[in-house]
Amino acid sequence: AEALAEDDLSLALRLTREAGAILLEHWGARERLAVDRKRAGDFVSEADHASERHLRDGFARARPEDGWLGEETGEDTGEAAGRGRRWIVDPLDGTTNVLRGIGHWAVSVALEEDGALILGAIHDPVRGETFAARRGRGATLNGRPIGVADTADLSAALFGTGIPFGGMDHIDDHAADIARLMPACAGVRRMGPAALDLAYVAAGRLDGFWERRLQPWDIAAGLVLLREAGAVVEGWAPGERPEDTGTVIAAPSALFPGVAAILRA
Repeated sequence: AEALAEDDLSLALRLTREAGAILLEHWGARERLAVDRKRAGDFVSEADHASERHLRDGFARARPEDGWLGEETGEDTGEAAGRGRRWIVDPLDGTTNVLRGIGHWAVSVALEEDGALILGAIHDPVRGETFAARRGRGATLNGRPIGVADTADLSAALFGTGIPFGGMDHIDDHAADIARLMPACAGVRRMGPAALDLAYVAAGRLDGFWERRLQPWDIAAGLVLLREAGAVVEGWAPGERPEDTGTVIAAPSALFPGVAAILRA
């Protein structure tokens, strides 16, 4: 009954921080566990699953009628699919960083209602930073309001992106994006977890972000943060919603036309 009294954002923040605490325990033990590749992989999958299990159980208890979409456990429409609500969750964004001992990873939770993203929480346990936003209420970092950078000149702008790897068939497209954008801006960062990249744009640490073909759980919470922080957010085509395609271009309004024109060229 007590959990039901929490509003949606308070619930999301509590569960996201609890999941972060579970992940920190695994992170603290990684040197002992990540002895060889097989065991390292097992360790990460164990951390991912422990975090997702905690989140799924917590939302199921507090909001039994809501649907669920999680990276590890997939989709569940909940007791009353007609209610049109679902939690979209990445229990650990930045698994490769965890494996390598790089302290840049996060837990990401979003709430979708009737096809619209209305709430997002992204928690970075290593830095103790929690980014949060509710539609129409603005975006915060550890409870303090945040907004996009006021950079007005593309030549001074710093962008984040994710670079495809392995056998992904859009590697060449992305390499061409970078070749077009690099001469026009101050730099590009590729740090790993898309959730934190989007949160960093919302907080003004990065001036913008773009990436193709991301999964819903990679971007759902970040899209709410970006919109509430004042970013322009589109897909590859003007007017396209990133939640429909997985492809994101985001930047403050002063920079968006310039960067979008370069990327879409």
